[in-house]
Amino acid sequence: MGKLKISAKELRTIGYPESPVIPVAMNVMEKNYKHHTKEEAMEILKAVLAAPVEYYNDAVLALIAEKLLPKEKVEGAEISLNNQGVHFNIFGRDEIEEGAMQQMYAASKLPVAVAGALMPDAHHGYGLPIGGVLATENAVIPYGVGVDIGCRMCLSIFDIDVKDLTQREAFFTRELGEATLFGSGAQFQHAEDHEVMDNKLFFELPLLKGLHTRAWKQLGSSGSGNHFAEFGIIEIDETDATLNIPAGTYVGFLTHSGSRALGANIANHYTKLAISKRRLPQEAKHLAWLTLDEAEGIEYWNAMNLAGDYASACHHVIHAKIAKQLGRKPMKMVENHHNFAWKEMYNNKEVIVHRKGATPAGKNVLGIIPGSMTASGFIVKGRGEEASINSASHGAGRKMSRTQAMANITRNALKEELAKHNVRLLGGGLDEAPFAYKNIEVVMQHQKALVDVVGKFTPKIVKMCGAETNRIRKNNKRDVVEEE
Repeated sequence: MGKLKISAKELRTIGYPESPVIPVAMNVMEKNYKHHTKEEAMEILKAVLAAPVEYYNDAVLALIAEKLLPKEKVEGAEISLNNQGVHFNIFGRDEIEEGAMQQMYAASKLPVAVAGALMPDAHHGYGLPIGGVLATENAVIPYGVGVDIGCRMCLSIFDIDVKDLTQREAFFTRELGEATLFGSGAQFQHAEDHEVMDNKLFFELPLLKGLHTRAWKQLGSSGSGNHFAEFGIIEIDETDATLNIPAGTYVGFLTHSGSRALGANIANHYTKLAISKRRLPQEAKHLAWLTLDEAEGIEYWNAMNLAGDYASACHHVIHAKIAKQLGRKPMKMVENHHNFAWKEMYNNKEVIVHRKGATPAGKNVLGIIPGSMTASGFIVKGRGEEASINSASHGAGRKMSRTQAMANITRNALKEELAKHNVRLLGGGLDEAPFAYKNIEVVMQHQKALVDVVGKFTPKIVKMCGAETNRIRKNNKRDVVEEE
């Protein structure tokens, strides 16, 4: 394989603006991805262009991302951070990288901070660390919520013999491929019907009005990155009153995705507003907040909740397709979201709890904490632990950045790992290989005080974003249009 060469013309063709970002992108890719194919490199560049904020903290790609992000104009005097931040509990300290710790320390010093917690899957993020929980007084932080607002797990449990996953693998594989659409810019040519698209906010807020058509065409899609749809085996050792499923083994269908372009645009728009209103020191710059006493804060709160409803609707559309093709109604659907803010009581006071990559774990609240494409995940029941602000991890958490994973993991190693666990992978890439993630068993050990395990999910057929999603194909017997 020859050395990678990318031209300015090729960058302009995929949408890169005529600006200093072009020579920077050429240099970064040719220096750090010289052993990648042209196709692989262009897919990486498209992903950074589509969502630069997601790569702002990447060890390599941040150089490109920061050139794509607009410079915010901030007025007024700088707001000082507290010298000593509010206390926050750390679960699984040994599993958490220093960058995430420093981000949480900065968040704890915000004047509006009340309490915090750091989950064992925590890793460096953008603004609040992934796995960070922060309670504030009358303030909502758009990047404390995150870019993919309302991102969630959704699990349908079917009373189907698990042997079918092997004996009828071709059927389940086909249905998985047709249930949803992956890719950062993916859109259906024909939109699904759902009441969420009739929400009056779409027609009252100028920002949302402009996003309505695209959101409708993306309803039921799943995005890229670590988002997935998968069939697997559910094991329930003993009947739990809250889950209310008899002990036994079942077929499970699990999805992970969020609010697509709708959430990303809401996050970026209101973060810029927050930064323009509240000037913070550099280490806390992207933790600027809006209060719920001001119009912008109320707008963001309403838009955030709409994005959460939209993300849920995306999952329900996908799960309804699967249930129809299986000819079965699910025995139970378990759903929980992260990347969100809730009004909750803490120390007898109403606060705004931000959970960025953290699962709600209030008393008897059900949730799903997945592992990786080969590692088992868990159906859990919250214990309502105040020390974690009623929160738990949202997964295993990354131990390698995407860039590190692609540089250090081979395709042969991934194939061997999949074969070892008897997992069939559709799409997916080295950046999502199991080796890029922490050991889910260790992560769960660090949060035994936060959740009780009531079931186990082992993936068997996994669908993620892949290169094949970048061309027109058939999905659900309808034409699918990919927009880059």
